[in-house]
Amino acid sequence: MLKTRILTALVLAPIVVAAIYLLPAWAVALFIAAAAGLAMYEWAGLAHLLNTPARLGYLVVFVLAAGAAWFVPSAWWLLVLLACFAWLVAGVIVLVHPRANVLINYPLAVAVFGLVIGLGAWAALVSIHQLQHGPHWVMWLLLICWAADIGAYFSGKAFGRRKLAPSVSPGKTWEGAVGGALLAVAVCGGLLAYAGLLKPVWIGLIVALVAVSIIGDLFESVLKRHSQVKDSGSLLPGHGGMLDRIDSILAAAPVFALICGLLPAMVGQA
Repeated sequence: MLKTRILTALVLAPIVVAAIYLLPAWAVALFIAAAAGLAMYEWAGLAHLLNTPARLGYLVVFVLAAGAAWFVPSAWWLLVLLACFAWLVAGVIVLVHPRANVLINYPLAVAVFGLVIGLGAWAALVSIHQLQHGPHWVMWLLLICWAADIGAYFSGKAFGRRKLAPSVSPGKTWEGAVGGALLAVAVCGGLLAYAGLLKPVWIGLIVALVAVSIIGDLFESVLKRHSQVKDSGSLLPGHGGMLDRIDSILAAAPVFALICGLLPAMVGQA
C-alpha cells in the first residue's frame, strides 16, 4: 500500500507543479476546476446521489458555477468567505460527532455544502495564484498539506498512542497530528526562512493551516462513516479517490486566501 501510495504521488506531483508554474491563469483555473470536479463527483456519492446520472448532474452544476464565477472575479471573495464559514460548521460537527449530525442527515444539505466548499476552494486557489508570486504561494500551501499528511502518517505509525478523534477516524492520533505539524513547519518555515520572510507569526499560521487541513480530513471521514464507505473513490491507487487526496486542501485553501486578503502585506502585496 505504501509503495503504491508513493508511486501515485510521484506521478501526480510533477503534473501539479507543472500546471501551477507553466500554465496561463485561465488554464490553471481550468486545471483546478477539473481536480475539484472529480472530488465533487465523489462528494455526490457521499450526499447519497448514488446513480451515475445524478452524480454527473451534480458535477455539471459545479462546473457551470465555476465557469460563471471565472467571469465575475468580484464574487471570488464571497465564495471564499462562504467556504470558511462552511468549514467552521464542519469543525463543530467533527467536535460533537456523533451527538449532533444535523447536517449530514440531510443529503440535500450535504450536496449544497459540497458545492460551497468546492467553489470556495477553487476561488481561493485561483485568487492566490494571481497574487504577486502567486504560484509560489499556491505551492507553499500545497506543501503544508502534503507535509502534514506525510508527517502524520509516519509519526502516527511510529509513535501513535492517543486517538485524535476515535468516533470519526480511529486511525488518527495526536502524535500523528503533532508530527505532521512539525514537518509542515520544518518544510514551509524553512522555505520562508530561505526567502527571508520568516517571522514568528508565520509559524502560528502554518500550525493553524495544518489544524484546518485536519478538519477537512476528519469531516470527510464523518461523511464516509455515515455512508459506510472506506474511500470516496478508487481513482488514485494507494490514496482512494480524488476527494481523499485533496480534502485537506479544500479546507486550508479558503482560510489561507482569507488571510491573504485581510493581511496582504504578509504575502508581499503591500
